[in-house]
Amino acid sequence: MSEKSTSAGIGFGCALAITISWTAWHSIWWAIIHGVLGWFYVIYYAIQYT
Repeated sequence: MSEKSTSAGIGFGCALAITISWTAWHSIWWAIIHGVLGWFYVIYYAIQYT
């Protein structure tokens, strides 16, 4: 049960990072890089820009 929720969390973090990246930078390459970083980029963006 915990494996399913963990993989769902990683998938959501990746999607959120890609969305934030595309909105901020409008570049597919940055979106891919930030998607790989996932939650790390989401947390960085939240700290840096809010």
